[in-house]
Amino acid sequence: MPGDLLPMLKALAEPTRLRIVALLAHGEMTVSEIMQVLGQSQPRVSRHLKLLADAGLCERFPEGGWVFYRLVRTGTVSSLAGVVEEFADFDDPQAQRDRQRLAELKTQRRANAELYFKDAAQEWAHIRSLQYSEDAVESALLALTEDRGFALHVDVGTGTGRMLELFGAQAREGMGVDLSREMLSVARSKLSEAGLTSRFVRQADASALPVEDGAADLVTVHQVLHYLADPKIALDECVRVLAPGGLLLVVDFDEHRHETLREEHHHRHLGFPPAKVASWLQSSGLTLKALRALEPAGIEGGLTVLIWAATKSETPTDETE
Repeated sequence: MPGDLLPMLKALAEPTRLRIVALLAHGEMTVSEIMQVLGQSQPRVSRHLKLLADAGLCERFPEGGWVFYRLVRTGTVSSLAGVVEEFADFDDPQAQRDRQRLAELKTQRRANAELYFKDAAQEWAHIRSLQYSEDAVESALLALTEDRGFALHVDVGTGTGRMLELFGAQAREGMGVDLSREMLSVARSKLSEAGLTSRFVRQADASALPVEDGAADLVTVHQVLHYLADPKIALDECVRVLAPGGLLLVVDFDEHRHETLREEHHHRHLGFPPAKVASWLQSSGLTLKALRALEPAGIEGGLTVLIWAATKSETPTDETE
């Protein structure tokens, strides 16, 4: 019997902890959300979560004043969580109450997300009216992946989590990173609604990703660079976490003169010359595989969307040669 299996089984040998694992199988949750579903006190829920975390069944991620928990999605834990979910007693009144409360929680998340969207809708509508069709941009991104499969997708500046959804069928696991807690709440709601339980989000800066070196074989940076003070630093960080042979997709605007985007929508850069971003990628050790320019038809002075696709060499460069 594997050495880590016995502590996990002992941790699961308690009704409340089984209920918590069944809940976390549907996605990450805060302590207060788990309390809301289970109807139990904070000290009790926290104690159960600590035992699950100590056994290696779940992970703890602070985010501002909140703490999120998620199931470990690899190896033995993934198999155990699947067993718990498969054999949960759905005819049990307690299990039915948990499912009902979880559904209510998701409804509240969705309502909060819609409220945020309502406040931001006017800004986003103005920008969308100037640029190439978002559906066409997404189609171009999918075409550039050539139906490849990915182990880990990291989406930098994830926003609503749309890129995690887009590559949901191709990536086994996905992590979105964003500084905005409001946007992270929106992304969690969207991913939960889409049933993407193997996708999660974290609060972090684009220049300090909470990812190990070479861990991600797909990294996306969708309409993020123009917000950053130093886009090159963020791209270098993307290269750090990119695995050998991995793919980096960068989407942003071509250079333009729409000063209102800087004055009213907080864009630090008015797009980028295609060659500049290409040179940044190449100086970071990547090979540029494709550069797509998507020009908006019938929009005078519209914004051209650029897509850079670059890969990391599978063979480390020998600097002594």
